[in-house]
This record gives sequence, structure tokens and C-alpha cells, in this order.
Amino acid sequence: MQPASPYLPSSRWPSLVALLAGGGLLFALPESLSVGPRYLLPLIIVVMVIPTLWTNRMGKHDLNQLFGYGVTGIETFGLIASVSLLVLNLPKHKETPIELLHAAAFLWVTNVLVFALWYWRLDAGGPHRRDVRTGHPTGAFQFPQMALSTDDPNYDPNWSPEFVDYLFLAFNASSALSPTDAPVFSRWAKVLMMMQALISLTILAILAGRAVNIL
Repeated sequence: MQPASPYLPSSRWPSLVALLAGGGLLFALPESLSVGPRYLLPLIIVVMVIPTLWTNRMGKHDLNQLFGYGVTGIETFGLIASVSLLVLNLPKHKETPIELLHAAAFLWVTNVLVFALWYWRLDAGGPHRRDVRTGHPTGAFQFPQMALSTDDPNYDPNWSPEFVDYLFLAFNASSALSPTDAPVFSRWAKVLMMMQALISLTILAILAGRAVNIL
């Protein structure tokens, strides 16, 4: 991983892959768990990715941030709506046990991707603002690299988190239901992490558990 600096912007392609993968997983859900036609939200996501990429390439960072919020918000809406529909449809037995397991798995992975995108997009003002400063002295999360002393051989004053760091954080929040190695400082991050843990707990404890019991 290359350190971020004012002269070396962090890579954006991992976040793009995560965004498109989340849209693809929503498309893979059964029609009964989708808001409108299955292709609708994924199509909107793909369409909104185009101006997001263009504004980033043109250096319009404030506009890029707005488009980033918008497309991530749409994917978040699709995730929450699908989880809600799955809970509501559970007593109706519309899906087979295997379909329930597949839907639970797709939604769990989407949950990780969506909140990784939010953490990456919001922490310390977003990716552009992190790029134009030296290192990562402050942020919503205290990553282990931020707590190293200057005499530690792993200490790097130019280290700054990239998307994979936020993906690891989101994965821990969905699997362990806690941030594990990165304490949370900001209130907005605590609220998002509670939402992510609640969605993950709903999927794992209620939906997947129910599907296993009726196999």
C-alpha cells in the first residue's frame, strides 16, 4: 500500500469496485426483496458513478463528494429496504430456505461494503482532504498505525488510511459487532457503526438463523 501525501492521491478504484459490487449484490436478490424492478437501483448506481468519476478526474472535489454521498446513499437505501422486506416476508415463507440463505449472505456482504464506503467517504473530511495533508494525525477512528511511537520501526509519518483499511473496519463491525483494533472517536462514526451492527445482527441472528432452522 502506498502512503497518501499531498503529491500522491490514494487510489479510488477499490471504492469503485466496492460500490459496483454492492449494486450487483442488490441486483442478485429475489424480486420480492427489491424496491421496484431488480435492475432499478443498480441502474441508478451505475448512472451516478459516471459523474462521480468525471468530477474526480476534473478536480471538482466538492462536487465529487456530493455525488459520492448521493450514490452511497442510494445503495444504503437499497440495503435497508431489502433487509426490511426480508423481515416482513419471513413469516409468509415466500422464499425457500436456500433462497433465504443466499439473500442473507448477499445482504451481509452489501452491509460491509456500504458502510466501508461511508467510513472512507466521511473520515477526516473524505479522501481528497486526507490526500492533501501529511499523514493521518486525526480522524474518526484511531488506527493502530496512528498510535505507534516515533522510534517504532513500523512508524511512518506519511501513513494515511486507504479504502482497504475502512473495509477491514467495516468487516469487523459486521462480524464481531465491534470496531476491534480501531477505537471510534467521532459521534457520527459511532452512530453509523451502531446502524451497521444492528443490520448485521438482524441478518445473522434472525434471518440466517431462521433459514437454517427450517432446512
